[in-house]
Amino acid sequence: MAFPGEKDEPFLFPSTSYHRDPPEYLSSDLLSSPLPTHSFFQPFVGDSGLPVYIHPYAVESSASSISLCYPSRRVHSRFIDQVFKADITISPSTQQTQQGSQSHCHVISSFSDLSVTLDIPSSHLTFFLVRGCPFVTLSVSHHTPPLSISTVHKVSSFTSNDSFTKYTLKLDNDQTWLIYASSPIKFSYSDGVITFSKAVPSDTDDGDGVNVIVRIALLPNLSSANEDILDRYSTCYPVSGDAFFTKTFCVEYKWEKRGFGDLLMLAHPLHLQLLSKGEGNVTILKNCKYSSIDGELVGVIGNSWLLEADHVPVTWYSIRGVNQHFFDEIKSALSKDVVTLGTVYLTEDVYRNGRIIARAARLAIIAEEVGFIDVIPTLKMFLHETIQPWLDGTSDGYSFRYDAKLGKISIDAYSAGYFLYGIAVLAKIDPAWGMKYKPKAYSLMANFMNLARGSNSKYTRLRCFDLYKLHSWASGGEQDSTSEAVNIYYSAALMGLAYGDIHLASIGSTLASLEIHAAKIWWHVKEGDNLYEDDFAQENKLVGYLSANSRLDKMRNCYTEREIKIGLHVLPLLPITEFLFNNVDFVKDLVKSTPSEYSVLDMWMGFVYALEGIYNNEVALKKIRGLKGFDVGNTMSNLLWWIHSRHDYRKMGSCHEKQCCFCRYSC
Repeated sequence: MAFPGEKDEPFLFPSTSYHRDPPEYLSSDLLSSPLPTHSFFQPFVGDSGLPVYIHPYAVESSASSISLCYPSRRVHSRFIDQVFKADITISPSTQQTQQGSQSHCHVISSFSDLSVTLDIPSSHLTFFLVRGCPFVTLSVSHHTPPLSISTVHKVSSFTSNDSFTKYTLKLDNDQTWLIYASSPIKFSYSDGVITFSKAVPSDTDDGDGVNVIVRIALLPNLSSANEDILDRYSTCYPVSGDAFFTKTFCVEYKWEKRGFGDLLMLAHPLHLQLLSKGEGNVTILKNCKYSSIDGELVGVIGNSWLLEADHVPVTWYSIRGVNQHFFDEIKSALSKDVVTLGTVYLTEDVYRNGRIIARAARLAIIAEEVGFIDVIPTLKMFLHETIQPWLDGTSDGYSFRYDAKLGKISIDAYSAGYFLYGIAVLAKIDPAWGMKYKPKAYSLMANFMNLARGSNSKYTRLRCFDLYKLHSWASGGEQDSTSEAVNIYYSAALMGLAYGDIHLASIGSTLASLEIHAAKIWWHVKEGDNLYEDDFAQENKLVGYLSANSRLDKMRNCYTEREIKIGLHVLPLLPITEFLFNNVDFVKDLVKSTPSEYSVLDMWMGFVYALEGIYNNEVALKKIRGLKGFDVGNTMSNLLWWIHSRHDYRKMGSCHEKQCCFCRYSC
């Protein structure tokens, strides 16, 4: 299947006139497939010089050398950064380096959901960089020239076992690194540099031209028990890993492994929360821990994992219904909001237009829920007039374009979520229009939700969604608005409902649930969770900007006001927002952490009051009724719909504390 719900050849929007050179460092056979423009290994593709974080190590590639780092952290009340130092650098000998040329650069020879394979052609080295592996694994060919292992630290000692298959490297920064070899290999040490010559062929040759597998691991906590664990599981290594959607709200990890014995991998906090103990025959090693900016990474034994997310129902309307006593107030607000649609100015800004489209679509759904059918024809016409130019390309600046070289449509993920919501709603209220534009709608969706692997598809696999971290990345390898990320997959699931596509609804619901889980783990900073250091956690209830190696208090490079941060983590306000903020104690702390030092416009305060309404309905309603301005994607109708669909959380038992989404839906 090319992508969820569509078996035929997908519609392709008109091609762009971009003339890009092929990305650097990708092997030629990968260039025939759509390119993973938001992948975790993006720094390897260009010349950014940034390390790639593969948990628990940061890896930096420079010319013909590969440097490994077990990163420390720099902590401030406004940020947390991982600090890269070249703890271990593997490179050709000095003589080989002096002969260097462009041929020494690395090449990405393959990648998968959970891994990337990095080749150094000049040295005949292959690095299997599998995320969450406590070992960095490299294969040393018979043709590999003399190599050196160096470090920025001073070497305290370097010793080997009797069989020369295990070496222990102790550094003056209190790190101990263990080096394992699948067959005897002789290292020599002099003046802070460790060298070894060509691997000698042996009976362990696997027939693929690889003579020796070398595995390098940091010994956590300098623990003899952890050393025993690494010794035991050093003989089984993964070369790649993939994720499979076996059923709704489940993801299964499977690794391609070699060697012998069982596989040791590391789970981050969200993995541990979702990991099924009853399937996959996994064993958690609670005392085998590595430090990480994402929380402790814990050892897990198992050749496959099953991750089970909460069942988050995707619905058009409010979860528990709107209080009928307030229908008239909502209808009055709808009348006014529909009239103001005529005063909205459209631009060529796809993000702004997407929010305007989604706002009109929200009004249509709210009107359906409260039985105000009279306004729907006007809203349907507005959606026709604002969505179709983008799909048809009938006006300059109002159309999507397909970049054949990258295999992507010219729209970012945030904006796409709003368009998908508008399309889903219009397909619901105008089924004939929906069927006419279904191929274009599905192509726009597939740009982000294609599940296929290989060169047959027109789009890369799950362009933005990180199947190891279990959340999306916006462009540039960062993410800030968790709610807009949820909206992408929620809207796709609604599209599945509109078209009767069970598979699309299932995948969209699953990804939306995983985004919600990830937001609660890494963006919602809760008292006592000990994920982030106190200096940062005490000043921030929300992470603003998150990248692989940093956490910032601000959002989108400018916003630090707490109310704006809340707004950017709430918009667009939807039924699924119920589950993103179903921890009432956290919501209380978050709202009480405002106000900021500066005054903030009503457009942002509306989202703060919406959260306040979760636990203090009457006070929040009074504040909402006094608002004079709204975000371009929000309305008074939407805020009243939200506030009048609140139920007293104190009567919901303890399910909000357990964050049991399915339980909350059925209360």
